[in-house]
Amino acid sequence: MHDVAVIDDPGAAEVSLDPVRARLLAELSEPGSATTLAQRVGLTRQKVNYHLRELERHGLVELVEERRKGNCTERVLQATAASYVISPSVLAAVEPDPERSPDQLSARWLLAVAARLVRDVGELITGAAKARKRLATFAIDGEVRFASAADRAAFAEELSGAVTSLISKYHDESAPGGRAHRLVVAVHPTVRREEKG
Repeated sequence: MHDVAVIDDPGAAEVSLDPVRARLLAELSEPGSATTLAQRVGLTRQKVNYHLRELERHGLVELVEERRKGNCTERVLQATAASYVISPSVLAAVEPDPERSPDQLSARWLLAVAARLVRDVGELITGAAKARKRLATFAIDGEVRFASAADRAAFAEELSGAVTSLISKYHDESAPGGRAHRLVVAVHPTVRREEKG
C-alpha cells in the first residue's frame, strides 16, 4: 500500500468521490472482506460487494487473498493507498493553468501552481512505478511567524534573492544528459483549524 496515490482517471475520481465508496476506502486501510465491511458501515454484504467491485475495477482497491468458507470464496481486499489526491488533469477542460495570469502575489496563481504540482508529480510517480525506478524529489515544509507585513515582504524578497542565486549557480542549460527540474516555493498564511475534542 502506498502512502498517497494520485487519481488521474476521471472514472476513478468519480468512484472515489461517492460517500459510501470513500468510507469503504478509509475502512480498507486494513484488509477486509465484504462481510466484515458490511457490519462496520451498516450496509448489506451485497451492496458492499457492488461498491468494492467498482473500486477494484478502477484500481483503488486490490485483492490481498481469497479464503474458502464452505461453498463460498471470501475475497479480502485492501486500498491501494492510505490516502488519495485527485489530479486537476481529471477536469482537463477547466484545469488551472499558471500561465494564464502569472502573478506571484496572487493566491489564485499559487493555487494554479499547486494544481500543476499535483498533476506533474502524479504523472512522475506513475511513470516511475511503471519503470520500476525511484523518483528523485525534494520538499521543504515549514512555518514562520512574521511580526509585521513589512517583515513578510522583506522575507519574500530575501528568499527570492537566495533562490535566484542558487539557480544561477547550479543551472546548466547545455549540460549533456542534464534534466530540468521544476522548483516551487510558496508562502501563505497558515490555516487555523479548530481542534476536535
